[in-house]
Amino acid sequence: MQKQKFFRLSLGWQIIIGLVLGIILGQIFYHNKAAITVMQNIGTMFISLIQMIVLPIVISCLTVGIANMGDIRKLGRIGLKTLIYFEVMTTLAIIIGILVANVTHPGTYININDLKGSSISQYTASASSAKHSGVWSVLMGIIPTNIFAAMGKGDMLPVIFFSVLFGLGTASLGKQGKIITDLLNAVANVMFKVTNWVMRTAPIGVCALIGVTVGEMGFESLKPLALFILIAYATMAFFVFVVMYIVGRIFHVNFFELFRIIENEFVLAFTTASSEAALPKMMEKMQDYGASKGIVSFVIPTGYTFNLDGSAIYQSLAALFLAQAYHIDLSIGQQITLIVVLMLTSKGMAGVPGASFVVLLATVSTIGVPMQGLTFIAGIDRLVDMGRTAVNVVGNSLATIIIAKSENEFDDDQRKKYVASYKRGD
Repeated sequence: MQKQKFFRLSLGWQIIIGLVLGIILGQIFYHNKAAITVMQNIGTMFISLIQMIVLPIVISCLTVGIANMGDIRKLGRIGLKTLIYFEVMTTLAIIIGILVANVTHPGTYININDLKGSSISQYTASASSAKHSGVWSVLMGIIPTNIFAAMGKGDMLPVIFFSVLFGLGTASLGKQGKIITDLLNAVANVMFKVTNWVMRTAPIGVCALIGVTVGEMGFESLKPLALFILIAYATMAFFVFVVMYIVGRIFHVNFFELFRIIENEFVLAFTTASSEAALPKMMEKMQDYGASKGIVSFVIPTGYTFNLDGSAIYQSLAALFLAQAYHIDLSIGQQITLIVVLMLTSKGMAGVPGASFVVLLATVSTIGVPMQGLTFIAGIDRLVDMGRTAVNVVGNSLATIIIAKSENEFDDDQRKKYVASYKRGD
């Protein structure tokens, strides 16, 4: 038994092996439509498995967490505190992206005529409808007319809204409500068990998804935009390991210990370019790490809509990159306007498929960049999406612990026990 444990690969290493195999398969089957279709279907099946378990976990954990909290004033305070934190961090990410683009000038090294465009038709309809929807439409969309329809669409905000109300209603029943919380606790435990089973297929799903990306793009198509990709990843790394580290120190969070705990979820989010892929295990681990169920089940799902630091960095970098490529000289006033527009637009696009690219579609016109410019970076969107998704996952884990500590809802003794058992591989 000891030998088996010694030679057993961790999930993180299995996913990395899947990543490498996916790159190899993608290169072997470059532009092979039959092979790409097979890999696409396998990858889609894995993402569907994840999506299948996300909402039951969110609903059960959030309802029980709010029911245990039972105080609407406390909930309001946590909600306000969480949204303010999210807004500050995403605004900081946008500003850093703008500053890096001004210092490095990645667009000036590009001849726009040498770039090959890709179709963006799947994003234009979303951007058009989102432009005309306005803030009121977004706010109204939070309230579900049919919770089952919202669940069927995977709309996270209406589900969160309903779960919060359901949890408060459950708390108001007193002893009668215990039946509901016991049932939902059991549901959550079952879904976490299912999550562990689904995660065993992650290396296969990752291999297929990466294989599709490489098989469709190849490496040759990346050369003209290699500098932009490099700068984007360097900026994201700076934000994670410098900015988030400093924020963690301010709030007495051991950032690198936290990162060690979520490294598998970080790798999974990176390789699948899907935040949902990491959400179930993130919620489980943050509770095991010491944050209360109420905080975890509220902050993480909300953060997946509002706390998108990686996306904010990419959007600001890409907007200035395209402006520089088209030789559009933006004044300080125009760049400040861009920051404000990105702040508002990114929140207004919450829940829209391909939100990061849709935000760019709705934003670049304000700085005079032709819509055609976005077709030139559409081909690498999936590759950059991997990085920004991983950053989003780290940002939401840090936010959860910070909010938990600020509310005295963090058990440090539990953290020590979990870290010790995690190091042993229990």
